Amino acid sequence: MTNIGVYISLLLIFGGLLAILIYSLKGRDVDRRIIFLFVLFSVASAIIFHIEFEESATPIVKKVFEFVENLPPESKILISFDFDPAMKPEVHPMANAFVRHALVKGHKLYLMGLWPQGQALMTETIEYVLKPEFPNAVYGEDYVMLGYKAGNEGVLNVIITDFRKMYSTDAHGTSLDSIPLFDDVKSAKDMDLIFPVGGGKPGPKEWILFVGDPGNVPIAPGLAAVVAPLIYPYYPRQAIGLLGGVKGAAEYESELKKNYKEFENVETPALQMMGPQTMAHIVIMAFIVIGNIGFFRARRRKWQEGN
Repeated sequence: MTNIGVYISLLLIFGGLLAILIYSLKGRDVDRRIIFLFVLFSVASAIIFHIEFEESATPIVKKVFEFVENLPPESKILISFDFDPAMKPEVHPMANAFVRHALVKGHKLYLMGLWPQGQALMTETIEYVLKPEFPNAVYGEDYVMLGYKAGNEGVLNVIITDFRKMYSTDAHGTSLDSIPLFDDVKSAKDMDLIFPVGGGKPGPKEWILFVGDPGNVPIAPGLAAVVAPLIYPYYPRQAIGLLGGVKGAAEYESELKKNYKEFENVETPALQMMGPQTMAHIVIMAFIVIGNIGFFRARRRKWQEGN
């Protein structure tokens, strides 16, 4: 039934676009409300019928995926949840996808955050992704939750030299000295990769400037789309790659599904969000083409009438 709905939706959309093209070729202007109606219908159809498009990872996302793939087992990866619920729909999917990838490769996870709201979102990832999908992962041995720490860049300036000067315990009050994951970890310099997720300040940029550069630690930021252009100049020397917005998250989810059969049926919210977005873009581009065809045809008609 869903497939039939998809075909009917696509048929109506493209059939309607063809009718509008013919209407435009007759020299008539298209009411802007029709454009809004088509965008609404295309987005609604994609949501109702769960229309998804296959994503291919761009080189800048592929670099991150391959870096995690090539790390030796039991490598140390720090993920920082530096975002709030308003940014959650865009960047939380990439954090979840990254957690899945790191654990399936047998790496060790250190979870923390520079935003107070990040601790709740970090807990959500642990409760709804990590524990159900990796029931054999042992707290303290495979992952640890350090939680939120106030101080912004000051936190980074401290953990680049010594974690214990900033975090005496984990988020549950357990001393770091009694947590196996910290047996051979003194500072952030001991991390094999840092994946800061966010889009504000402090965020990925501060991780690059205060930890990645001085500590020579590989950084792979996950970013909200609005700030991604500000971080692109740091690639590839100071950031090994980056995930930008829903598109970057969808590409990472797609790579996971392609490479690991166990993730074929997990939730992929970024891929689901790309369906409506792609449909809206297709309709908008179609109207741009139709508008230009109508414009040049009208100008040619006026030129012919003038002669």
